[in-house]
This record gives sequence, C-alpha cells and structure tokens, in this order.
Amino acid sequence: MEFIGFLILFPFIIAAVLAVTKNNTARKTMVYLSGGIIIAISIIFAVSNLWLDNGTATSWLTESKFVHIANYLMLAIEAFLMVLIVILSIKYKKYHAGLLSVIGTILMAWYELSGHAASEAPHMYCDRLTVVMCLVIAIIGSLICIYAVGYMTDYHHHHKEYKDRRTFFFPMLFVFLGAMFGLVTSSNLIWIYFFWEITSVSSFLLIGYTRTKEAVNNSFRALWMNLLGGLGFAAAIVLCGLKFNITTLQELVSYSNNAVILVPVILLAFAALTKSAQLPFSKWLLGAMVAPTPTSALLHSATMVKAGVYLLLRLAPVMGGQLSGTMVSVVGGFTFLIASMLAITVSDGKKVLAYSTISNLGLITACAGIGTEETVWAGVLLLLFHAVSKSMLFQSVGSFENATGTRDIEDMHGLMRSYPRLAIIMVIGIAGMFLAPFGMLISKWAALKAFVDANNIFLVISIVFGSATTMLYWTKWLAKILVCKADTHIVTHKTPGGEWTSLFAHAVLMIVLCVSLPITSKNLIEPLLAQLYGKAVSVLSVEDLVIMVIMMFMIFVVPAVSGLFIHKIHVKPVLTYMSGVNNGDDRRFIGSFGEKRPQYLANWYMVDFFGEKKIWKPAVYVATALLVIFISLAVSTLTGGAM
Repeated sequence: MEFIGFLILFPFIIAAVLAVTKNNTARKTMVYLSGGIIIAISIIFAVSNLWLDNGTATSWLTESKFVHIANYLMLAIEAFLMVLIVILSIKYKKYHAGLLSVIGTILMAWYELSGHAASEAPHMYCDRLTVVMCLVIAIIGSLICIYAVGYMTDYHHHHKEYKDRRTFFFPMLFVFLGAMFGLVTSSNLIWIYFFWEITSVSSFLLIGYTRTKEAVNNSFRALWMNLLGGLGFAAAIVLCGLKFNITTLQELVSYSNNAVILVPVILLAFAALTKSAQLPFSKWLLGAMVAPTPTSALLHSATMVKAGVYLLLRLAPVMGGQLSGTMVSVVGGFTFLIASMLAITVSDGKKVLAYSTISNLGLITACAGIGTEETVWAGVLLLLFHAVSKSMLFQSVGSFENATGTRDIEDMHGLMRSYPRLAIIMVIGIAGMFLAPFGMLISKWAALKAFVDANNIFLVISIVFGSATTMLYWTKWLAKILVCKADTHIVTHKTPGGEWTSLFAHAVLMIVLCVSLPITSKNLIEPLLAQLYGKAVSVLSVEDLVIMVIMMFMIFVVPAVSGLFIHKIHVKPVLTYMSGVNNGDDRRFIGSFGEKRPQYLANWYMVDFFGEKKIWKPAVYVATALLVIFISLAVSTLTGGAM
C-alpha cells in the first residue's frame, strides 16, 4: 500500500515546489515529469492490486501514534482553511460562506477533541472502485496538468488584462490531485471529510483565478454550496459516531439494518448531491466556466464532481429500496432531464459541456440511488467514459478558443476542413458521449433496462426523453464540425505541444476504452459488484458482444474501406439548395427580392421553448422542494423514535 501513500503525498510536495518555481521552463519540466510519475505509479498500483493481490479489498492503518499525529495535523489544516475563508469572506462581503465554514469546522473540532472520534477501525481502504478512481484521477488529472502548461502560456498571451498567477495556479491543480487520491483511498469518515473540504476550497480558489467581479461571485457561489454539503457531511459523521459508533464508510455500508441508519446516509447523500452539482446546486458548476479551461476540465472530469458520484456509488448498496435511494434517484433523474434540455438552448461550447456534465452526473446519481448491481455497473462505466470524453472536449474547446478567440459552436462551422486535427479530436470526444458502440450509450441502455426492471416509471421517462435531447445537442455540434462551406480553408495555427500530447492521449484512451469494454467489464467492474454485493453479476451477454462487434465494424471498418476507393469514383459536383437561386459558387444566392445574399447556416436552439429563462428557476424550486420533503421525512423518523 506504499503506492497509495505516494499518490497522496507526492502531489502535495510537487505543489509546494511549484509554488516557488518562477521559471516557465523549469515549471514545464516539473509538471511533465511529475504527471508522468503519477501516471506510472497509478498504473503500477492498479496492476499490483488487480493481478498480484487478485483485486481483493484491503483495509489498513489502524489507531497508532502516526494516526494521532495525522489527525491533529488535519485539524490544524482545517482551522487554517477556516481562517482563510473567513478573511476572504469579510474582504468580499460574502459572510454566509464564512459562517458555514466556521460552523462546520467547530462541529468537527468538538467531535474530534472530545474523544468520540477515536476508533480501532482501519483508516484506509482499497478495492476495485478505489483502483478505478485512482486511474481516472492520475491519468486524466495529470494529462490536464500537462495540457495546462501550454494552454496557460497562450491564455496570458491573449488575456494580458489578467495577472499571471501561474505560481498559484499549478500548485492548486496538484493539491486537487492529492486531495482526490486521499478522498478515494480513505475509509475513516473524518479523513474523507478532510480531503472533501480541501477539494471545495481548492476549486473556490481556482474558479476565482482572474479575480474579476464575475469570477469572485462565481467562486463564492461554488464555495458556499459545497460548504453547505460539507456541513451535512459533518453532521452525518457526528451522528454516526455518537449514535451508532460508526467511524468508517465501510462500517456504514455494511450496517445490518439499512433503515436504522437512514438519516446519516441521507446527510451524506445530500453532501454528494451538492458536490456533484445536482439540482438545485447546479449553478456553481456552470459558474466555474469563468475559470481557465484546465480548471473546467479538472472540475468536470477527474476531480470535484467525481467525488460526489464516487460517494454515492459507495453508498449504493445501503440506499437501494430506502428513502435515501428514492431521494437520490429522483433528484438525479430530474437533473438529467432538465440539464439535457437546457444544453440544447446554448451555443457557448463550454456551457454546453457544463450542462452535459450536470446531465450525465444526474444519470450516474440516479443509478446509484436505485442501488442494484446493474445500475452500479452502468454508473461506474458512465463515470469512466464521461471522465475521458469530457476532459478531451473541454481541452479541445480551450484550444479552439485560444486559436480563434471564440468558443461558440456556431463559429466551429467547417472545423473539419479548417482545423482538421482538432476537429478529429472533437469528433472522437462527441462520439464517445452519445454514439454506439462507445460506453456512454451502452451504459444508458443498461441503466434503462435496470430502471424498467425496477418499475421506476419516472426514471424510465427521464432517461428516454433526456437521451433524446442529448442526441439533439450532440448531433447539432457534430454536424457543425463536419459540414463545410465552399470557402472553408485549412488554417495554420500553433498549438503548444503539451496540448496535443494531452489531446491525442485522450483520443487514444477513448478508443481503447471502447474496444476493451468487454474486458473492462469482466475483469474490473463485475468483480467490483461482487465486492459490493457479495455475488458476481454478469451484465454483458454474448449477444451484446456480437452486437458491439457489428457496430464497430459498421462505424470504423466500412467507412475506412470506402474511403480507399471513393477517390477513384467520378463525382459530379451538385450545387447546394439555398432557399433561392444559387449564384453558382455555393457561397451566395439570389434572394426573393433579387439581391445577392451570403450563405449562412445556423442551428436551432429553441430558447423560447425551454431556455434558461423559461425553466431554470422552476427546476430549482422543484428540486429544492424534493430535497426538503425527503430530508424532512428522514428527520421525522429520527425524532419519532424509529432510530
């Protein structure tokens, strides 16, 4: 388990070194080298766990002198973070954020110093879900850091109005990675909470990177929403310790009576919903788009929001069939549907990706809430494909913005001709989100089948209509990239090598994930279900595999073979119909009044039907009401003596 200790501590050490590194060349070398080391160690850790240790779940690090020192150190860091938040809250007059931080920190300090937190239970835990998360954090997170080296150079070249704070930016990225490694490998609830809060504060600082009024407001929105969830997390820890003598997540999940531990599970689920930006807390993730693209990619793919769905997947076995599971599945399904609809109505590339992230996290959340083996299988697979695809797409949009000065989808018309390499990366990323045989679509089918089997009509309706709207906004974007006007030409632009390294690595990883999906399911996810539920479950059948092979043949092989021969065929050019008389060059047409007009193609965004101004506030009110009702029902069981 020395690999896990290295993965947690090494990013923090690198962050400290980068904070005092002023030279750009030295910073670039250190980020590249550190990212490569983290990826290599994570792969070695995965191999040693899955093959040498046969993937068995292990627990370690019980009460000791080292643990006592670590506990006091964590408490001191929490106090420091509280002071930092209070100072910044007073400076920017955001007093509610400071108040939430003070309440949460004092509650945890009292609980720990009063002696109730002492336990002989192991503080660390590793199973196949831990391995999956460590690989996602290490590979995707490190590639984002490598991408950020070139991106931030371009960013400050184009945005001279912002102070260059790369000595702050890169340390925060690595602090994120270290905190996420600590979160997914910890078993002790206090330790999980500690790393949970570090991710909240780090994201707050990164979102406010430019220090503009918008950035400050959006960063504090992210902070107070996540601190509210953190307060629910802290309350759950105190309740678990005082009433049930539970100090670890594994003890909570394996508790003999799920109904008895309803309140702490609901409080933890509430914390996870805020972290994963589910309604009514989705606004903080949308506001994070004001930050530089590497921040967006990191928040949406490898860290932060994945912490929320990770916790929900951990809790899935105890939420299935319970009030907590109903709350999580309803909120997740509702978020999936609403966010998918809203994604149709925006043309800002990063905002489309943000709504898509919220939507897909909603689907993973719904899967965790149902809590069956099939839905957890779908949820883990969705997590994997979403992490790779969304990171790649955010980076692609960032590179396009640095090259053109815009990230509007309408300005990506003919991207396949003007920026072919970047367009290919985008096409692979978009295909990974909604086309067969990529895992996102397969996971959605598995989730739909599980929702049908569970007789959950609401989730069936949500996934059907949500998937239809998902197909619409991805198809619009994909068509915009592929369709070329007659005057579109190749544009030469200099994209830093680090960006291409990350983008190509993501593209290869996406294709490998697609091809190896049956292997991943059989050797990684299905054994995980056996660890969580005590029995092996096979989700992919032989018939499914045959269908996947046929799909892959039709999508990849047939077009490739056709391309070898199509250039030999004589093609007769046909002028485009333009709602008027074509002027003969496919660029202009004669309008109804006899004047020449330029060709212009645009998508339909249906803002008047269900734009942000139409459905955002009602959706927030509905989601808030749902949470209030479910939490009130849970608390009533506690006050009514049922617990």
